[in-house]
Amino acid sequence: MRAFADLLDSLIYTRSRNAKLKLIGDYLRATPDPDRGWAMAALTGELDLKAVKPAVIRAMVDERVDPVLYRMSRDFVGDSAETIALMWPEPATPPALPPEALRLSAVVDRLASLSKADTAGVLGAYLDAMAADERYALLKLASGALRVGVSARLAKTALANAFAVDVDAVEEVWHGLAPPYTALFDWVEGRGEQPTAADVPVFRPFMLAHPLEETIVDLADYAAEWKWDGIRVQLVHVAGETRLYSRAGDDITRSFPEVAAAFRVPGVLDGELLVRGDAQGVGRDDATASFNALQQRLGRKQVSAKMLADAPAFVRLYDILFDGAEDLRPLAWTDRRARLEAFVARLPTESFDISAVIDASDFAHLGEIRAGSRDAAIEGVMLKRRDSPYVTGRRVGLWYKWKRDPLVADCVMMYAQRGSGKRSSFYSDYTFGCWTEGGELSPVGKAYSGFTDEELKWLDRFVRNNTVARFGPVREVEKTLVLEVAFDSIHASKRHKSGVAMRFPRISRIRRDKPAAEADTIAALERLVT
Repeated sequence: MRAFADLLDSLIYTRSRNAKLKLIGDYLRATPDPDRGWAMAALTGELDLKAVKPAVIRAMVDERVDPVLYRMSRDFVGDSAETIALMWPEPATPPALPPEALRLSAVVDRLASLSKADTAGVLGAYLDAMAADERYALLKLASGALRVGVSARLAKTALANAFAVDVDAVEEVWHGLAPPYTALFDWVEGRGEQPTAADVPVFRPFMLAHPLEETIVDLADYAAEWKWDGIRVQLVHVAGETRLYSRAGDDITRSFPEVAAAFRVPGVLDGELLVRGDAQGVGRDDATASFNALQQRLGRKQVSAKMLADAPAFVRLYDILFDGAEDLRPLAWTDRRARLEAFVARLPTESFDISAVIDASDFAHLGEIRAGSRDAAIEGVMLKRRDSPYVTGRRVGLWYKWKRDPLVADCVMMYAQRGSGKRSSFYSDYTFGCWTEGGELSPVGKAYSGFTDEELKWLDRFVRNNTVARFGPVREVEKTLVLEVAFDSIHASKRHKSGVAMRFPRISRIRRDKPAAEADTIAALERLVT
């Protein structure tokens, strides 16, 4: 645990990407198996210690530390693991655990084998035996939320750099391996063959797009498609098995069993998971419902027959990675598109269709088409270079996303809550509302982005100076400040008291010039519902 704790401590205080790559690479080269494999699992979010629940940790803290003092400290620090690590009382006689018992791999093995009844005792003994920085590392490891500024891609890149292999080769086999990745380290250190994903329905990383800002593209070189507002998915059918993966590589097959059952042709496809219009008439001319309808099915391990009937899912296909065992990713987009069109003809039409290419004479014409679209399921336009291969991640000049201009509404701040991490000392999460017909404010959304650091300081002072009630970490404020809120779309929602739900709300302006009474109404928002 000592080396892993030192790594996390260094990563927290390192801003440079290259410096982080070196820190992780040095750790992986110096650390033996299986410790380094479990460290990679933690850094990439692949470690899940099911017995260690937040409620168990909170109960342990309440037994050892004054609960009021802990909550006040947590509110100030903004991070539970850091607060507990610093406040945990040092025992008069620490448990004499042998060094081998405190190895990262030994700790993971022990925590992974615990029953819920034993978790508190074992975790408490570890915390008693460790220094503060090791306690911090242990709690981060156990909770599965490191938050040290390292993405899964960065960790894999560090591994690839450390052992002079191609990061895309690591990505290719990653989801076919399990922690502590012994076969992977055997390969990169020359002791074994390169792992393969043959005959296993594994996830391959998506090709991503850069935002189109000032760039103007020639449609002779780029094809244009609609950017649909659903869930980007990868469909894999290999050796008789079908899997659906989200953009993050999460297996979501059980949430959309009808799509998995319909995909029985060997291959790997890239597309957008959408929901058809329900019985209440949510659908539009192309029978595609809003994201709100899709959201109701996310994360469900069991899907009821009623939900399958009311919100049937389908996939609008963008690209093809494999046709059977043939890897098509090196081909140009034009060639892959032709192969995709041939492939989709072999799939059931009720579950799959293809995203049409937009017919525009030039870039200016495309801009007019984009500006005229305000479809609930359209986020904007994708521009794909016709000769581009399908490559992992974002590559400059290959794919661009040109999102539609956001909607805006003037809303009134109602509540505020402190943020986490570097924002833990600031009230940075704002709930805002609009006026009902009866002249009351009703919450319509929550936002914590879109403002500058200086604006954050101003908003924090406003909250502190205008608090009228406190509810734990939440502050109710005087209903006097108008915030201009930008959002991608808005949908009817039975789960929200106001009856509407915003998609991706963010603060675009602080309207100090506008009286709260002139903010928008719920009725005005309802007219924007698509």
